[in-house]
Amino acid sequence: MLTEFALGDRVELRKKHACGANEWEITRTGADIRLKCLGCGRSVMLDRLDFMRAAKRIVKKADSDGDEGAK
Repeated sequence: MLTEFALGDRVELRKKHACGANEWEITRTGADIRLKCLGCGRSVMLDRLDFMRAAKRIVKKADSDGDEGAK
């Protein structure tokens, strides 16, 4: 069960999406977690407990610099 995650993390879920990808990006956190499929771009929402059960591992942590938009 995955318990620590943050906005922008890329996670692998236990089941593959219909498009064949199983890597997702976290785009919203709170009581519900919004995920974006990195294969087809579809966005889904899961409640926190369902997400924690479905998540297998963190593939890539989000950048913690905070200067993503600064150029």
